[in-house]
Amino acid sequence: MSPQPQAAVGAPLSRVDGRLKVTGEARYAAEFDVDGAVHAVIVDASVGSGRITSIDTRAAEKHPGVLRVIHHRNAPKLPYRDNAGSNNPPGRRLRVFQDGRVLFHGQPVAVVVATTLEAAQHGASLVKVRYDAGQPSTDLHEADPGEPTRYARGDAEAGLRSSAVRLDLTYQLARNHHNPMEPHATTARWDGDRLTVWDKTQWVMGTHDELAAVFDLPADAVRVINPFVGGGFGSGLRCWPHTVVAAVAARVTGRPVKLVLTRRQMYFGTGFRPSYAYRLRLGSDRGGRLRAAVHDIDAETSSYETFTEAVMVAGQMLYSMPNVSQEYRQVPLDVNTPIWMRGPGLASASFAIESAMDELAHELGIDPIELRRRNEPSEDESNGLPWSTRRLSECYTVGAREFGWDGRNTEPRSTREGDWLIGLGMAAGVYDPGRFPAQARARLDADGTAVVEAATSDMGPGTYTSQTQVAADALGLTMRTVTFRLGDSLYPPTSPHGGSATMASVGTAVVDACNRVRRQAIALAVGDEESPLYGVDADDVVVRGGRLHVQGDPARGETYRSLLARNDRSHLEGDGDYPGPGSTERHSYHAYNATFAEVAVDATLGLVRVRRMLGVYDAGRIISPKLADSQAIGGIVGGIGTALLEHTVTDHRDGRIVNAGLADYLVPVNADVPEVRAIYLDGEDNAGNALGVKGLGEVVQVGVAAAIGNAVFNATGRRVRQLPITAEALL
Repeated sequence: MSPQPQAAVGAPLSRVDGRLKVTGEARYAAEFDVDGAVHAVIVDASVGSGRITSIDTRAAEKHPGVLRVIHHRNAPKLPYRDNAGSNNPPGRRLRVFQDGRVLFHGQPVAVVVATTLEAAQHGASLVKVRYDAGQPSTDLHEADPGEPTRYARGDAEAGLRSSAVRLDLTYQLARNHHNPMEPHATTARWDGDRLTVWDKTQWVMGTHDELAAVFDLPADAVRVINPFVGGGFGSGLRCWPHTVVAAVAARVTGRPVKLVLTRRQMYFGTGFRPSYAYRLRLGSDRGGRLRAAVHDIDAETSSYETFTEAVMVAGQMLYSMPNVSQEYRQVPLDVNTPIWMRGPGLASASFAIESAMDELAHELGIDPIELRRRNEPSEDESNGLPWSTRRLSECYTVGAREFGWDGRNTEPRSTREGDWLIGLGMAAGVYDPGRFPAQARARLDADGTAVVEAATSDMGPGTYTSQTQVAADALGLTMRTVTFRLGDSLYPPTSPHGGSATMASVGTAVVDACNRVRRQAIALAVGDEESPLYGVDADDVVVRGGRLHVQGDPARGETYRSLLARNDRSHLEGDGDYPGPGSTERHSYHAYNATFAEVAVDATLGLVRVRRMLGVYDAGRIISPKLADSQAIGGIVGGIGTALLEHTVTDHRDGRIVNAGLADYLVPVNADVPEVRAIYLDGEDNAGNALGVKGLGEVVQVGVAAAIGNAVFNATGRRVRQLPITAEALL
């Protein structure tokens, strides 16, 4: 079959939903006007561990406007059947209002429902809860870890003993919170035994399936709607307790209920990037050839669920070495459950690994890029598979040239501009993009326009736009004649909107659906005696601008509109499917980057300022360069926050988060963001999926913190192994 012309894919197009967002017409979870809706406010536990001994709700219930106060002594008992499709381990969810146990500070212990938000807020302040409080365990360094997950090849201890150069390094990474612009919110409505929720979620079907499991409802009795998501970074990748609370409140009161978390509540009402203690012992010969690595990794999780992420991947395959040993231990604490955050696992691991590589390069007197080149593997040594594509060396070459790496002074603390110490650093990054089963539906109407649907989300990367691009090219239509719909569980089911999986998974399903519709139209035309295409080989027909024609003979053809009108067809429709990568992988499939940073450090005050950054990416086919730049800039900004600013602080006496708000939890602002540039290597990765994409949203943050930390060392000669890098650590 002749290849379809590609007019939209690869073009730097503006967002199709941009006007809706800048004019305020885009509606988010808390903005849907549901008739008769009342408001709910959660009462949070003020202790970090223990049991509720009494709840006094009398004053709250007497307050004007308050309808109900719901807690574990009067809430309906819920079945909470197992849900294999959710992120929750079976049987180990936080069962809201089902007993009086308190598992972490801020846990929902009651909810006040009132006719106005103000009445609900004041009513919540009137609820008096007494506890038999225990001493919570919230310190990663003081608690006992669980059984480790292990990986090994060769004999790492023997490899270390035989290494001419050995490093023994420990890195500490602070907990980070997502802090999207849109707070998490849910509006819930019951119609008999049917539940509809408008929810901030990155996984429409995950929230749908979880609610069906919690309330023991058939799948068709639950509907989840979220056409717009105001940022997520991973915080919306599961159904959180407040969504269940809203649905319980709606069932008890018989009214639709709107529940919006405050910014403070988002620090314990949703997840976070867990803190890590990462010890890395590294051995090499004098020429910089890696001989062995031993990774000992501790990460926080909650006492009631075990959260894991892909923190072990990079240590197994990023560099060539014969001997590797890893132990990854989750440390159960009296905290709410962590969740994936941009670049999950690999962003954390990269700080330790890429900082250690920089330390080794300094020890050996080898350029950091050259050290990495000397340890470039020819295959994935963790599984023996060939790379789908791996152009990391090219990322180094392009990045070094464009960033002016040759001008870097190799001697730390030797470049100054007045009171400022100047340093350059770099780091490699890798991410294994997700590929999950997904479905889509496409319909071509008689007027020559098309509608494509899938139950995915758009938290900001531009799903509406990128999916419209691939659909338009597959159908041979212009962007303005294609409408892509998402954010509704009534649409064909898709995977989570995270893990850099959306374009590879949903995009492939969309292309499949649109190809099916286009082929139906071609088959109709070549079999229609009145069509100019009658009798033409179907493989020789392409579509451009809504007009079918013979490849190489644009004059011979007709439009979709004329074809469907003549055949009295109101529409053509097709379902698309992406089954996922399958059980047997033939290639090792990853996205890569080389990130470069220049920093200036005040020699007297220890203040760090990032001056410029460059990311070079091997991310397969770039569907939308304009959206890609947004992704790269956003990821680098997030990495700046991790490196220099972000740190969730817990009071270990009671488990309270001390800096639960944007006044005290610092994130980058415009003044912190320097000149940022992104370069994408041309090419496709057709071993991974039909679109040739790898996903960009996660890999752009991997390695950023390490590149900044390495630049700080080059500037100051001070190696900081704890994130964030503070002025105190540099004085």
